[in-house]
Amino acid sequence: MEIITFESKAYKELDNKITAIADYIFNHMEAESTNEDEIWVDSYEVCTFLKISEKTLQRLRVAGTIAYSNIRGRYFYKISEVKRMLEERLIRSNKENIQDLITNHQLYVKERRNIRKDK
Repeated sequence: MEIITFESKAYKELDNKITAIADYIFNHMEAESTNEDEIWVDSYEVCTFLKISEKTLQRLRVAGTIAYSNIRGRYFYKISEVKRMLEERLIRSNKENIQDLITNHQLYVKERRNIRKDK
């Protein structure tokens, strides 16, 4: 193992540059933002913003009507699946609710990133 030492001033400059690069990348990724149809949301978000019950969502899962992923007991759905359900009139809601779902999910993700940065 090789140990390299340098002045604290140089270390701070390097740290600031790395932080600036990381901030640029995160901000650039947010600006490009992934296709909103590819966003994954959990059951709580779907039920809350579409104003449907958990039982309704469970029935759709059991019937195989909606595609989902189960990770450690939590169910996740793609926005594209939720939109398809609306278009096929399998759930009663409106497009404003789906936009609220997307917006609030993005705010939640941004908040979680800020919490991780602070640690």
